[in-house]
Amino acid sequence: MKGNFVYHNPVKLFFGKGAIKDLTEELARYGKTAQLVYGGGSVKKNGIYDAVVSVLKECGKTIVEDGGVMPNPTTDKLAEGVKIAREHGVDFILAVGGGSVCDYAKAVSVSVHCDEDPWEKYYIRFEEPTCEIVPVGCVLTMVGTGSEMNAGSVITNHHTHLKIGHVFGSEVMPKFAVLDPEYTYSVPRRQMVAGIYDAFNHICEQYFSGDDDNVTDDLCEALMKSLVKNSRVALRDPRNYEARSNIMWAATWALNTLLAQGKDTDWEVHMLGQAVGAYTDATHGMTLSAVSLPYYRHILPYGLPKFKRFAVEVWGVEEKGTDRQIAEMGLEKLHDWMKELGVATNISELGATEEMIEGIADATLVMDGGYRVLTRPEIVKILRESL
Repeated sequence: MKGNFVYHNPVKLFFGKGAIKDLTEELARYGKTAQLVYGGGSVKKNGIYDAVVSVLKECGKTIVEDGGVMPNPTTDKLAEGVKIAREHGVDFILAVGGGSVCDYAKAVSVSVHCDEDPWEKYYIRFEEPTCEIVPVGCVLTMVGTGSEMNAGSVITNHHTHLKIGHVFGSEVMPKFAVLDPEYTYSVPRRQMVAGIYDAFNHICEQYFSGDDDNVTDDLCEALMKSLVKNSRVALRDPRNYEARSNIMWAATWALNTLLAQGKDTDWEVHMLGQAVGAYTDATHGMTLSAVSLPYYRHILPYGLPKFKRFAVEVWGVEEKGTDRQIAEMGLEKLHDWMKELGVATNISELGATEEMIEGIADATLVMDGGYRVLTRPEIVKILRESL
């Protein structure tokens, strides 16, 4: 392991069929007025909304509705949520949905009592909250982001064409999360596979950095293989409980801060994908899949030992040929699996055009934890290869 670290994740998880029933005792710990946050209304069609409301009422909570959270939550929606919370004196936020809903709930939680512009404070200056934080809980209905067990929150500003994530301190993490795999059954296939790839890429971002013999890389490889194996079962049978529960659990561990301990991490695929998303409003997991291979092909020479290891350990590529040939075969295996999933493999199918490339490049944050710190011409080259 490289370097010292302190690992602290205080999120309490309730996992499995019928886990919603465990909320009754847990909710007693939090305030009386709950802001119920959810997305476009699917939770009302599949019965999850009714189940959650029933538990909230049983616990004597006053419910304040905050629906309509979009897949890429915006600054305008954040302002709306903050206004709702302030007007009703909300002292607890319950997010019911996928990662976007959880991200939005955390953004509201640190903004309700903030006397500055949250976008400027948290997403431009990357400062930590200095105000009271409203506690958040999550009931997860779509897997992928890991937002249910981390302090990350991604917000899109359509006015500036920027999509930026802030990873806050552990005090912003949800107090608890309910993970019932059956709640993910009604997610459309496209959203399911986008979530699976999102989780896989979270692991890649932490794996493709450093070449030390790190136990974290062993964990990464096991989680990646599990996601691939169970994704294939879920594609054949979306209601296979074992596969969907394994995917849900792997996705949570992919980004609950564990895999980042003791090593550098990359995150440039996310910066490229988020910049694409800021211009196209495309599904997050699809923006990642669309830029991944051009980026990895570009940095492969700088991290050749790890890309070779990826090919051998994750994809079972035989060690025949040069290290470069073996490493490139691993990326081909990744490409084959992406085609199996049906995720986007170029940004054109997400609505990006040549005319957007310069603007997307400008919106791409440059990270320094990977095998190469990209120059702007390199970013433009990767984006063009992603078209």
